[in-house]
Amino acid sequence: MDNLVAARSQMALSLGFHIIFSCIGMVMPFFMAISHLLWLKTKDPVYKNITKAWSKGVAIFFATGAVSGTVLSFELGLLWPEFMKHAGPIFGMPFSLEGTAFFIEAIALGFFLYGWDKFNPWFHWLTGVVVGISGIISGILVVAANSWMNSPSGFDYINGQYTNIDPMKAMFNAAWFEQALHMSIAAFAATGLAVAGVHALMIVRKQSVVFHKKAFRIAAVFGVTASILQPFSGDLSARDVAQRQPAKLAAMEAHFKTEPWSPLIIGGVPDMKAKKVNYAIEIPGLLSFMVYDDFKHPVKGLDQVPEKDQPPVPITHYAFQTMVGLGMLMMALGLLYFIALLKKRSWFDANWFLKLFTWATPIGFIAVEAGWTVTETGRQPWIIQGIMRTADAVTPMPGITYSFYLFTTVYLSLSCIVIFMLYRQIKMVPKLYNLSNPAAS
Repeated sequence: MDNLVAARSQMALSLGFHIIFSCIGMVMPFFMAISHLLWLKTKDPVYKNITKAWSKGVAIFFATGAVSGTVLSFELGLLWPEFMKHAGPIFGMPFSLEGTAFFIEAIALGFFLYGWDKFNPWFHWLTGVVVGISGIISGILVVAANSWMNSPSGFDYINGQYTNIDPMKAMFNAAWFEQALHMSIAAFAATGLAVAGVHALMIVRKQSVVFHKKAFRIAAVFGVTASILQPFSGDLSARDVAQRQPAKLAAMEAHFKTEPWSPLIIGGVPDMKAKKVNYAIEIPGLLSFMVYDDFKHPVKGLDQVPEKDQPPVPITHYAFQTMVGLGMLMMALGLLYFIALLKKRSWFDANWFLKLFTWATPIGFIAVEAGWTVTETGRQPWIIQGIMRTADAVTPMPGITYSFYLFTTVYLSLSCIVIFMLYRQIKMVPKLYNLSNPAAS
């Protein structure tokens, strides 16, 4: 493993773990705030217990997200010094503002966790809302920095020099809105379905049924609503990619040939030698229509991209197909939920319905991981699209392979600890959070 592969592998590992922690950290405070609001409105002690239970989960993921995010900050300088040397002054603003949002989130979370029976109840609730809002803002700011790598702006690049730097223009680059919207909705969809799935499993097992039913409803509403909205934000993102990163779109679709009536490819195995996709379903003209609202308009294929500038097609294509396929399953589950809500209330007590949510627990996060694989792998070989190649940004320092092995061990250990703590938290629900409503057991 050379330095470039080791550095990219380490960043992929770090981002792969951190994206899960950060998504949950962004979204869970809103679940917590809704259950807290319901307790303030109804005085139903079950909602108070749900709020306290979820707040412990928020604390766990806030701590792990802080650790993994801090590691990522150091890794940018350690692994990609040439990138940070030039890019730091340009896109540093969203990172600095993200630090401010994180600082506010930490203070608000401290107030919330230790403010029970000490603050005015509505002020206490407001601190929980601030945790959620600052978490979302933090996530959007990080995505703004990433979107700048896909759509660099806010500077002039002349003779290898970065001049006329405008940090605000860099932060609010042409791609930030679509990426921030898509990522925020994805966080709600993945976290909502994951939390709902855990509570659905507890209902199926007849454990603290009232507690878990109320918790399931809150998480599921967020998860299924976001799942239905997600394909629409995905369409916006894909259109933006077609305009700004046509090579990425071609790799996503394994679209080798520029031609009218460009087909939408579903599934398939790219054959890089023959420049075709085997075993795929092709719908003529649909890709052209989705990108340009015109069935005949040619979509730029890989045949118009120099080979040295092409992303790795198979992994980008497989990741994209995985993301879209799971997104469609999540959307179908969302529609099923609203059918149950509007016409088939009895489904909420049916084991088959609850088991669907249990089986869906991991798929949102698998889709998130696949989406980030598309975003990062599809931009290759560029670390700054069209400006700086990834190979030119990597550190010359030897021994990065050993760093990769070390961080792999650290992140795997951290994941085991988080899983253990969450498992223990779920198992302790009947003892810690159900005392005021014995009938719920």
